[in-house]
Amino acid sequence: MATLPNPLPRLAADPSGRALGLELPPGSLIDATDEGPWHEPLLWHAGRAASSGNWARLGAPGARVGLLPVLVDVGGSQGGPEEWELMPGEVSYPGDHDAEEVLAEFWGDEDADEELGEIRAPFGPEWPGLAAAPRLEADPDARAAQVADSLLDGGSWLKEPRLALVPARRSADIPAAIGWSGPLNHENDTARLCSVLRSWEDRFGVRVVALTFDQLVLSVAAPPTGLAEAEAVAAEHFAFCPDNITQGHHETLREYAEHEILGRRIWAFWWD
Repeated sequence: MATLPNPLPRLAADPSGRALGLELPPGSLIDATDEGPWHEPLLWHAGRAASSGNWARLGAPGARVGLLPVLVDVGGSQGGPEEWELMPGEVSYPGDHDAEEVLAEFWGDEDADEELGEIRAPFGPEWPGLAAAPRLEADPDARAAQVADSLLDGGSWLKEPRLALVPARRSADIPAAIGWSGPLNHENDTARLCSVLRSWEDRFGVRVVALTFDQLVLSVAAPPTGLAEAEAVAAEHFAFCPDNITQGHHETLREYAEHEILGRRIWAFWWD
């Protein structure tokens, strides 16, 4: 696995981050995993609730030294990241996987039952392929900052979001970098899902904006604007996170595409 030098250990002796060109508020370095302390910190998060503007103020300087921003919710029933049963030792490298192969495998080549066939409409049992990339609507990083602020201004289900910094090459790699186990019942190796996030990063300008124990929130800089394009993306969402549809409020991919993808600047995923 290709890795970058981790700047986080330097924050142990310099909590303000000034040696890295940062001005950090008091916070915590998290190294807790399901098997005990990791050999180095996996992330840093602020000790106070995030507020509008934090993402732009801390995220951009952090990115210059290899620390990418993400909101983490410490107020859920499972607590904060130190209690999320992170599994960095079980994660491979996202670049070692092909996004389309991963999605096609999850899609499967046969309908398990009639209900699954109905959910997949307008698609059949064969993997329909990747959706085309729409026109970029906004700068992806600017869109991420806007979405982060909207989540912090009372527009989300996050109970107590904190701004975190994660050592990662690209935003799509953040879940793998911390060994996030939110999709464990669907996929044990989060890096495989991160390969899909990389593809969405390239095609739709997504950024990983927020994580809870079992939820992932993305900003989208190039959302599909036509129904056919949105349906193609819905097929990818279904392979990526079936629970979004099978345990959600929409009975078919077409309905999901209309309500959750078409023109939407936020994509959210939840695994049971």
